[in-house]
Amino acid sequence: MKFSRLSYDAQLENIQYTKDRNLNKESILQLTDCGWIRRAENILITGATGCGKSYLACAIGQQACQQGLKVLYLNLNRFIEKVALARIDGSFNKILNGLEKMHLIILDDFGLAPLTQDVKLALLQILEDRYGLKATIIASQIPVNQWYEYINEPTIADAILDRIVPKAHRFDLKGPSLRNKK
Repeated sequence: MKFSRLSYDAQLENIQYTKDRNLNKESILQLTDCGWIRRAENILITGATGCGKSYLACAIGQQACQQGLKVLYLNLNRFIEKVALARIDGSFNKILNGLEKMHLIILDDFGLAPLTQDVKLALLQILEDRYGLKATIIASQIPVNQWYEYINEPTIADAILDRIVPKAHRFDLKGPSLRNKK
């Protein structure tokens, strides 16, 4: 659990399953056995700021940790910085090798910052290494049908999306910010 670096101490039983959030409890409960991780499937969570994307991703990640699976949470903005530094100091392969050992990686805040060419290629390499072997959760404010435009490079966008979208469980969260309710 400690190694996973999950940003929230989230539990699946604490999630608000309501129709106005477009979140069906049965759909989430089907994921609790983590069979989707063992089958190397992905989860794509989209929705507006504050709707609970990160919390849901962390709750799913925590469920995986409780079942003894290796999980790593990455905020994509910080990961972008880490990739840039790793390219400079030569430790990029070490990062790739570490990610390859994780049963599940969570990439949060996909789409908040522009992707450099290095980051696009790094993301493609990570997803290529994981394809058919390991699971990935991506949380984003940008709807999946706009990710191609966000990546903004046809060949790389095709390659990235082809590795994550076809075998993905998708959750498009709705509703107002849950932070306002606190």
